[in-house]
Amino acid sequence: MRILLVGEFSRLHNSLKEGLVALGHEVVLINNGDGFKNFPSDYSNRAILCESKLGNIPRQIIYRTTKFDISKIERGIRFYFHLNKLKNFDVVQLINEAPIQTTQKFEFYLLKKIFKQNKKVFLLCSGVDYMTLNHMLQKKERYSIMNPYFEKVVEAKEQYAFMFNYLTKIHQKIHHFLYENISGVIATDLDYVNPLKENPKYIGMVPNPINLTQIEYKKLDISGKINIFLGINSGNSFKKGVHFFEKALEIIEEKYKDKLNIQITTNIPYKQYISIYNDCHILLDQVYGYDQGYNALEAMAKGKVVFTGADKEFLEYYHLKEDEVAINALPDVNDLVEKLSFLIENPSKLIEIGQKASDFLKKEHDYIKIAEKYLEKWIN
Repeated sequence: MRILLVGEFSRLHNSLKEGLVALGHEVVLINNGDGFKNFPSDYSNRAILCESKLGNIPRQIIYRTTKFDISKIERGIRFYFHLNKLKNFDVVQLINEAPIQTTQKFEFYLLKKIFKQNKKVFLLCSGVDYMTLNHMLQKKERYSIMNPYFEKVVEAKEQYAFMFNYLTKIHQKIHHFLYENISGVIATDLDYVNPLKENPKYIGMVPNPINLTQIEYKKLDISGKINIFLGINSGNSFKKGVHFFEKALEIIEEKYKDKLNIQITTNIPYKQYISIYNDCHILLDQVYGYDQGYNALEAMAKGKVVFTGADKEFLEYYHLKEDEVAINALPDVNDLVEKLSFLIENPSKLIEIGQKASDFLKKEHDYIKIAEKYLEKWIN
């Protein structure tokens, strides 16, 4: 089967491609690298000129005066010049409703081209889109990444501005076009199930694929200090609830300064990010999720103890006990401090949870098993 994967968030499509290729399929991946993460692709629509040192100067000037990012135009143009190579695929999958990440009118034009020159097209519900944003704005969940927005946290305002692009008239046209023409929409984790479950195009959830052949499980060494790692993406730090982690770490550092090391990084490329956290025992991921994102899953596969989304919906779906394979991180500083304190004072629990986390990944997220699940969705 010939398969085209359009767009990339958090390495999902790269891992899926690796699983599909292992099963004997021909797969082409086009994306823009997902910003500073710089994920690989077969064809790139990265805004190379606008993101260069020289090109970034006018880009920043224009953005500060107009709030428009000219790199969007370059991404669209580069995608356009790849169109002749993006035809006659058996299956196309879009990473979300704006997979090309160009201007909305250009996005609409290019997406229509993709539909016209290919067979079946599927959509992933991954990240924010029209469906998920509407769902969150109606406050249908106990908490969501919109909490800082609802709480009117001034510093968070800019991080939410782009999300409302999904409510504009032109994007609503894109949304309706997609749902009229796709063969199905797939949720990539439990956070996206509720916004979709009543939609007739929803064909189920498929967990994130993790290429476990590229990840080495290593039993945690608790003979020395406990290492805690927090990797910050400044573009979505409030949506991840990083401010809760930062406050909790201040308390923990003062309380256990002789027992631990804390490392915090900001906006580093993916390869550097994963190499830095290799020595940590505890990784702090996010507080506003009900399921794990990609970074959390890769760390769990390595045997790290991850503070992330692992709420009751996750426990019920996978038949797990609370904090069995990951620590459920809630938007509550005191709760985070209590859970961190327990692990620091009982380091043997780190080994136990890390081992169970790795076993869980092998059972539920192996990239070849997940690739097979995608094939079932596409064929049926």
